Amino acid sequence: MRIRAASAEDAAAIAAIYAPYVTGSVVSFETEAPGAAEIARRMAADAGRYPWLATCGEDGALLGYAYATAFRARPAYRFCVETTVYVAADAHGRGVGRALYAALLPMLEAQGFVQAIAAITLPNPASVALHERFGFRRIGAYEAVGFKQGGWHDVGLWQRALAPPSEAPAEPKLLSAISPPWQGGD
Repeated sequence: MRIRAASAEDAAAIAAIYAPYVTGSVVSFETEAPGAAEIARRMAADAGRYPWLATCGEDGALLGYAYATAFRARPAYRFCVETTVYVAADAHGRGVGRALYAALLPMLEAQGFVQAIAAITLPNPASVALHERFGFRRIGAYEAVGFKQGGWHDVGLWQRALAPPSEAPAEPKLLSAISPPWQGGD
């Protein structure tokens, strides 16, 4: 497996990985799978500020992706991010999610973000286990907030400190100011 920054050229493969989570499960609360153009638009909206990562197999095919985005729009939330990871159906159980988070979380730390939040539709024991393996802890749940596939679903909230909160935090760095872990150093 090779981890790298995802690019607009990956948008179609990312859309293909994500689509079954939208159309065949309650993992995502989207009801229509976004196409490559919409994924590229989302990536462009986060460009420079929040990382999007992809992992590829030896044949170059995308096995999964992870990204961080703004936790909330209000300025006081700017030190927090929401993280997401998705793995191709045929790549489950191969350590793809672990590899992606092992690269993503140090990048967020290097940027100076303070907290990472993950929202997990419940039940989802595999996602819970992945997040807890990386130090996320359950902090609560929104109950019956999503209606999809004929039923109401809860969303659990997991949180991980990326840095200790300070009284005068420095603004998070842009991606261009850090070295990705696969390039070594910060």
